[in-house]
Amino acid sequence: MSESSVSGVQDVSVAAAFAGMRSVSPVTFRAGCPECRGSFELAAGALRLAIGATSRTTFYSFTCPDCGSSVRKPAGERIVELLTGGGVRTLRLHSTVG
Repeated sequence: MSESSVSGVQDVSVAAAFAGMRSVSPVTFRAGCPECRGSFELAAGALRLAIGATSRTTFYSFTCPDCGSSVRKPAGERIVELLTGGGVRTLRLHSTVG
């Protein structure tokens, strides 16, 4: 479409369209370690989300930055929404029927 065919519409470069936008702060999540009782914030890249067929097989995991323990916690629907929306890498687990 040309400018003349639609009133008020102009060609705009990508640079011009995003001019003035500020960078977005990285998403962080509050977490706690059951081993050392540490409380901290983790970036999305430090967490992993595994979605299974049931609530019992859906969890998130991370390594405690304070003591180095591997931590695995259940993830309900709301936690799954928050983690996926915040860019946490997700693994879908497939159950096998035997």
